[in-house]
Amino acid sequence: MSDTNSELLAALESADQIKVGDVVTGEVLAIDNDNQAVIGLHTGEEGVVPAREYSDDRSVNLADDLKVGDTIETVVVSNVTSDKEGVAYLLSKKRLEARKAWEKLSFAEGDVVDATVLNAVRGGLIVDVQGIRGFVPASMVAERFVSDLNQFKGQDIKAEVIEIDPAKARLILSRKAVAAQERAEKLQEAFSRLTVGEVVEGTVARLTDFGAFVDLGGVDGLVHVSEISHDRVKNPADVLSKGEKVNVKILALDTERGRISLSIKATQPGPWDEVAEKAPAGTVLEGTVKRVKDFGAFVEIFPGIEGLVHVSQISHKRVENPADVLKSGDKVKVQVLDVKPQEERISLSMKALEEKPANKREDNQDSNGASRADVAAYQQEDEGAATLGDLFGDKL
Repeated sequence: MSDTNSELLAALESADQIKVGDVVTGEVLAIDNDNQAVIGLHTGEEGVVPAREYSDDRSVNLADDLKVGDTIETVVVSNVTSDKEGVAYLLSKKRLEARKAWEKLSFAEGDVVDATVLNAVRGGLIVDVQGIRGFVPASMVAERFVSDLNQFKGQDIKAEVIEIDPAKARLILSRKAVAAQERAEKLQEAFSRLTVGEVVEGTVARLTDFGAFVDLGGVDGLVHVSEISHDRVKNPADVLSKGEKVNVKILALDTERGRISLSIKATQPGPWDEVAEKAPAGTVLEGTVKRVKDFGAFVEIFPGIEGLVHVSQISHKRVENPADVLKSGDKVKVQVLDVKPQEERISLSMKALEEKPANKREDNQDSNGASRADVAAYQQEDEGAATLGDLFGDKL
């Protein structure tokens, strides 16, 4: 054989060889029980496309998308050793599609693009941008930390491109800046439609130790723990749950700080609304000691309503320290002295219900009950008066 013919034959054989990275077109020969498609190639060899190399959709069933005899274009990922006779290559349809997408790249770093969240992983979100696989780190998903990233699966989001490296097929995006801008726009819209004093319906979005954030339609307002109920609330989670619908009153709109203050209890009848009718001055009630202070004791007379028994109103006997005679949980009878509903104050007395001791006298009385001031005035006047002896001398 001539040298020319040998070179031509070698060139033809080389042209038939398949290399890693080559784009090949083949025919679907079979779809096996492992959810893999066996592909016949022009060299007479076979390749295999596993479901994971066909699509990013983990639930894909190749038997639903392909049938024997279909033509499919793939890229060669690697040479493989397989138990199946003739299978020589690992092929990928999704990598070829990604390569084509990179070649048609139409965005740059700093651009805001539309992305579809494919999956949530430990470090962030896997997204698809115009056929290119990208990654949004967990720290760049939102303005605040998001504990459950699964809520974004399947969502279409907008994100800013912060890094592109076609050579490494690397695409990193951030949703944080976009989310901040979207929030600012939604806040501006909310401030334009909401008014202080208005009552609106919202949804509990998240709970914290200091209160509950309520979604008012794209923006959150805060219900401080003190504004949840007229009753004392220690933990907001004890009385509210995420997703619960609630009516809230707009307390304040802070446009400079972008904050909305809300109240749930302001939409509900308060325990003080009818207290003046239920407990006018002179009413005798039974209550429970809730707190004991140096200056007196707070007694709950109705649910959510506490009145003060001043230390001077505890007993006719002198009380130096209220804790010496009262403790939290004690049941006591009290008389209402004064009611100020607007100030949410009520004055109570325990000693008013006690019989005054017979020998009890006020500090300005002597042992016979006479006024010390009157006696002193009489004595002073009496000192200047003349006696019978002064007037008549020895004649008597």
